[in-house]
Amino acid sequence: MKLLHLDSGLFESQSITRKLTTQIVQRLQHDHADLEVTHRDLAASAPGHLSADALIAMGQPADQQTPAQQAEAAVTDTLLAEFLAADILVIGAPMYNFSIPSQLKAWFDRVLQAGKTFRYTAEGPVGLAGGKRVYIVSARGGVYSTNLSALDFQEDYLRTLLGFVGITDVSIIRAEGLAIGEEARNQALASAEGAIQDLAAA
Repeated sequence: MKLLHLDSGLFESQSITRKLTTQIVQRLQHDHADLEVTHRDLAASAPGHLSADALIAMGQPADQQTPAQQAEAAVTDTLLAEFLAADILVIGAPMYNFSIPSQLKAWFDRVLQAGKTFRYTAEGPVGLAGGKRVYIVSARGGVYSTNLSALDFQEDYLRTLLGFVGITDVSIIRAEGLAIGEEARNQALASAEGAIQDLAAA
């Protein structure tokens, strides 16, 4: 069994999503002795944002690619292979300006590929990467699940991206209200850690 662990929080030592994704991975390793983990730190080593060369390289035969396109294709092919090989994904996704980090968006731009992770049909798009289990750690400074829900373009967006490629088995572990004060922060962390234990027990 293979697990792909993606972190996108910008601050290595202070990141709540990094702390919580690590807890999930450790618990899954405890439960599955044969688990093979690949960790990709998208903040420390981000794929380039989608460019003309990167997009062209996705559909261009290798012998027709320029050197720049070949370099982009090598990055994309590596990310796509890791994604397709994974049975489980653990994604750390802090909310930045109501959405996800641009580094995580860049990763999705590489792995959402027509003909490889989805295809178009006369009846609409069909996902080709289903059957995976996904755990998303969502961290937010405010409380966006209730009174600020109209500003939340983070969690639904992630579910939409994953659903588009056929992945519907998605659990979100949420820590929100982190910037309100120490008490709210501690409660949010305790709630998220409890949710991780509940997921592991299930």
